[in-house]
Amino acid sequence: MSFDADAIVDRRRLRRKLTFWRVAAILVVILAVVGAGFALVPGSRLSPAVNYVARIKIQGLIRGNQDRVEALDRLAKSRALAVIVHLDSPGGTTAGSEQLYNSLKQLREKKPVVVVVDGLAASGAYIAALSSEYVVAQETSLVGSIGVLFQFPNFTDVLKTIGVKMEEVKSSPLKAAPNGFEPTSPEARAAIEAIVVDSYAWFKDLVKNNRKMDDAQLAKVADGRVFTGRQAVGLKLIDALGDERTALAWLEKEKKVPATTAVRDVSLEPRYGDLPFLHLAAFAFQAVGLCAVAQRIEEWGGSQAFERLNLDGLLALWHPPAAN
Repeated sequence: MSFDADAIVDRRRLRRKLTFWRVAAILVVILAVVGAGFALVPGSRLSPAVNYVARIKIQGLIRGNQDRVEALDRLAKSRALAVIVHLDSPGGTTAGSEQLYNSLKQLREKKPVVVVVDGLAASGAYIAALSSEYVVAQETSLVGSIGVLFQFPNFTDVLKTIGVKMEEVKSSPLKAAPNGFEPTSPEARAAIEAIVVDSYAWFKDLVKNNRKMDDAQLAKVADGRVFTGRQAVGLKLIDALGDERTALAWLEKEKKVPATTAVRDVSLEPRYGDLPFLHLAAFAFQAVGLCAVAQRIEEWGGSQAFERLNLDGLLALWHPPAAN
């Protein structure tokens, strides 16, 4: 009996030790991840001690993002010799695209900025590309879609079918117009068209001034279509065909940034946006062998499935044709 009791005690001690070391291992992983993240934050105390070329990525829908603005401000104060912006986006809201353009333009005042179009830089994403000194795209990349749109649903026929009538009292005829519950009046449509026309003129001025086009050249590219990289070179929408290596070669030739300079990824925002704890949770589950759970957290946290549903207002967004 004594032997059995001692064995039970030993097993309990061993179990407690294993639990302690597992928790310690998780904490070490989390601290390592956090430390690595801070090491990539420009301007932080853990920033790289040597010069480097920063690589940032802008993907998916573009909307207002103050975290990104602040990250780009920090990058402007970092030891980075230059910045390569990888773009793969259909655009987004005009306000969000303008904010990104202005932030990158301010960054360009401190560092050379080169844009590499990985797959798509359309509409609002092309606005972001206009902020750089040099734009590179692959031969089959898509760029352009110069224009803006204002979309709104109209449910009047549906409401008639189900026998629902919306009533309202408002201060003036154009307040909250269009609202989708009544036919759009000519006055409301004219007001929206004025907004679209004004924003379109602003977009075209950006293209004309940043790409140094005359009116005839601008007219060829400003009808809303997208162009392949091969087409875009001759149309002055981009400067060269290629990839990141092309951007690095230009930086060495034009900005005297040595080709041997290390290129480091710099994150502009937390991986999971406003839910950074999910990032740590995924690593914690992975550390104790629950890889399937970690993967599911990553898939859920990184999902952009609902982003399009939240877009509203004036858009600079390229919509590919819907599949039949």
